[in-house]
Amino acid sequence: MFHIAGPEDILAGKVTDIYFERTKQILNRLGKDAHVAVEFIVKKFPAPNKWGIFAGLEEAMTILSQLPVTVEGLTEGALFFEDEPVLTITGKYLDFGPYETALLGILCQASGVATKAARCKKAADVRPVISFGARRMHPALAPMIERNAFIGGCDGVASIAAAELLRIPPSGTIPHALILIIGDTLEAVQAFDRHVDPALPRVALVDTFNDEKFEALRVAEALKEKLFAIRLDTPSNRRGDFVSLAKEIRWELDLRGHRHVKIFLSGGIDEEKILQYNVIADAYGVGTAISNAPVLDYSMDIVEINGRPLAKRGKKSGRKMLCHKRGSNERVILPMQTALEQPNEYLSLYTQLMRAGEVLYHSPAATEIRNIVLEQMQHVDLIGK
Repeated sequence: MFHIAGPEDILAGKVTDIYFERTKQILNRLGKDAHVAVEFIVKKFPAPNKWGIFAGLEEAMTILSQLPVTVEGLTEGALFFEDEPVLTITGKYLDFGPYETALLGILCQASGVATKAARCKKAADVRPVISFGARRMHPALAPMIERNAFIGGCDGVASIAAAELLRIPPSGTIPHALILIIGDTLEAVQAFDRHVDPALPRVALVDTFNDEKFEALRVAEALKEKLFAIRLDTPSNRRGDFVSLAKEIRWELDLRGHRHVKIFLSGGIDEEKILQYNVIADAYGVGTAISNAPVLDYSMDIVEINGRPLAKRGKKSGRKMLCHKRGSNERVILPMQTALEQPNEYLSLYTQLMRAGEVLYHSPAATEIRNIVLEQMQHVDLIGK
């Protein structure tokens, strides 16, 4: 058996923390419930982040759509900053409060993955970034991880199930295993060329047995124009200066008329490495940095009870609205009533997602969300606003 919760367990509230179940038991015994408003907010991003990508809403709506609640907030793929409410749920506490654990788990991890992917793509600029991280997490999570890597900006994903979910072709080259079993890099690449769909780019992994430069030249001379790229996945204990190694290979390929061959780097890549490697790399495979991205630490806090502003210490009470100040790019957080009273001055950034149990929002295709993320990335940098 796999040690995972299925959809029926999540929807039944079985993955909740026990104190929510005990709270439900006590309130039911007391015959006491309340109409509340809760907000989801990140107070501080994991360093060095200064912004995040809101993700996981489609899965969260799978839970919320079964409940008699009203929901409004940012749509999936939206850029946001610290202390900005991204989602507000209003309704009877006992109708949705026990799902806090599941909702937070979905949004925290999905947003963390999407944000890291966006940072890597921002660093790579026009260079393709492929998500290779499914193998670093439980396989049940692979589609979730790869979907959020894709909407965060990755150009492709390696996992077959995730690619099917996204309705895109899976991306990948050849593994070291094929080369090791066949016994020679060139023979393995030639076997790939003979037996795999000719429409797929021919990318040769050149670091298995011998010097990467000479393996790259052997493959380039044999495949000539058919060779699209060489991939370097050299272990860190054999790399030395990875940029210098790639530059040497680039020189030798160009000198011999193979300027068309791209250089694809993978292995221990993150946004900081990408910024270093951009001087020579044409594309990247990023694994652990994205799949094991730090979660965005949302909290779900009550801010209103039975229409009365009320919150715990350290939290701002009352429902709020995230707005653009008209005529500028300034983002402001206002008490909801203040924002509603000044529609000519402030434009709400929220979308009504549900109203009294009726679903009003349907998630667009992942490709559309990704395009929104990429457009927003043009307006931020990697260290601040």
